[in-house]
Amino acid sequence: MIKKFEIKSHDGPGRIGKIENELSPKLFSKTDLKIAPNEGSSHNVDREIAEFNVKETLRLARENVDECDIAVIQGSKYLDLRVECLKQLEDIGYNGFIIANGDALLTNPKELVETVVTLKKEAKKTSYFIFSFTEISFMPILTYMGIDGFLTDSANYYSHLNVLQTPTKAYDLNTYPIYENISQEELEKINLDNMEFVIKEIHAHIKNKSLRNLVEERSGTTPQNISTLKILDRNYMDYLLEYTQLF
Repeated sequence: MIKKFEIKSHDGPGRIGKIENELSPKLFSKTDLKIAPNEGSSHNVDREIAEFNVKETLRLARENVDECDIAVIQGSKYLDLRVECLKQLEDIGYNGFIIANGDALLTNPKELVETVVTLKKEAKKTSYFIFSFTEISFMPILTYMGIDGFLTDSANYYSHLNVLQTPTKAYDLNTYPIYENISQEELEKINLDNMEFVIKEIHAHIKNKSLRNLVEERSGTTPQNISTLKILDRNYMDYLLEYTQLF
């Protein structure tokens, strides 16, 4: 059931790939994925709990490898446990991964960068990564770090919070009534349409070798975006330059 992933081109660590004839980065719906059962928990837990979750996740992934094509990288706030989980999942046979607790990582730029970059450096080149519940303005920089897809469930998640997601900003419609009397279903569709637009935008910039320009443009949209790019540049320049074309 494992889907073949081929890398077509790079723009820094960001890349265009092909997953069963569909180009990545792409949007994934949970209903279209066969995700292996896993044992999850909140991000900030005792190490003993995180270790148990990783052990159970690996057991369940092994038992369901013939039916599933995506595994979840558990480990909570412990990076070494996440790396261990990733490597053993790859040994079992998985090459598609969802990074657990993505919403918590987005609130801590240092941990977000360290987690994504470390997992990418430790993973096989044929592995691809999916990020869940991301704000749309974060999609370019996550792609720049090497994320290959995003779950469409975030459009539904933010619509239930009455939050409008745009390419540059998230608007709480209770505070900023840009749309009045809009239904949750209508808001979800707008959020999804904006996600689809940003995916197309990302593809166009990678093809034109200008993804970094898009990332810098979006870096000023939120304090978290600014911090993420600064930490990425300060601590992981070698990683960024590995696939960057020299002119």
